[in-house]
Amino acid sequence: MPPTRREFLGWTAAAATVATASGGAAPTEPIVDSHVHIWDLARIRAPWMKGSGLEQDARWAEYREAAAGLDVAKIVYVEIDVAPADHPLEARLAIELCRDPSNPIAGAVIGGRPADDDFAAYIEPLAKDPAVKGLRQVLHGGTPPGTCVEPSFVRGVRKLGEVGLCFDLCMRHAELADGAKLVESAPETSFVLDHCGNPPIFGDLTAWKKDIDRMAKSPNVVGKVSGLVSQAQGREWSDEDLAPVVLHMLEAFGPDRVLYGSDWPVCTLGAPMTAWAESLRRITADRPEAERRKLWHDNAARVYRLG
Repeated sequence: MPPTRREFLGWTAAAATVATASGGAAPTEPIVDSHVHIWDLARIRAPWMKGSGLEQDARWAEYREAAAGLDVAKIVYVEIDVAPADHPLEARLAIELCRDPSNPIAGAVIGGRPADDDFAAYIEPLAKDPAVKGLRQVLHGGTPPGTCVEPSFVRGVRKLGEVGLCFDLCMRHAELADGAKLVESAPETSFVLDHCGNPPIFGDLTAWKKDIDRMAKSPNVVGKVSGLVSQAQGREWSDEDLAPVVLHMLEAFGPDRVLYGSDWPVCTLGAPMTAWAESLRRITADRPEAERRKLWHDNAARVYRLG
């Protein structure tokens, strides 16, 4: 059953229990939310939305309500996996959001297909717009394993480095070794590994940790600490479920190469945005203040060139 508006905007009873059981408040320091999906269904929608529980408007107004209590200074828009024919429309809407002074959306990771023959013609003019910071193609769902190491795909990702854009890498954890090969094959391109590499947070993390360690050896990739609670989808979870993933990301990438993202509104499948932020704050509470500021703010501002 799809979430109610109250749930979608940031509240579920189960998640509230998780959030309050361990105590603590949401972070109060300025935050750069490096992973936010915004859509207005009157203007654009993605094929995957039907039956997802997320087929309702997720605009700046809804985000602002969901983020109440968080000091969100800047936001990075991340593409919503629309049909390829809608990539130009989505890019245009994302740029509009970035130019709108009524919201803190400061940059956009737009959608595209690096392996397409006409990819250079698509990305070169967009790369000239200061609002565009990077590109993403979701590499799970209907995308065959091995896609990201195909020569045509590698060529397109290298093109991103040439035009000064990063690539957000979003893939199944079982294919992180392919992701590491891509990163190694495009050393002049900057990469952001979304959602901690989508680890099996309720399963065996051994293989994931090994692949993350390999990925982190490449200096041109950073790790986005996001997308964990969305895996719960009705299951109870606790800080203890998330901590092994978060702490390994911090250890593998180091304090200068990790950044926070809410993954709103997808995160609401598992918890309100604020519950996830509170959990991450508790997990990292014993870290030096300077490291926490890098995680919550500084690293994202640098990686996405937010000024």
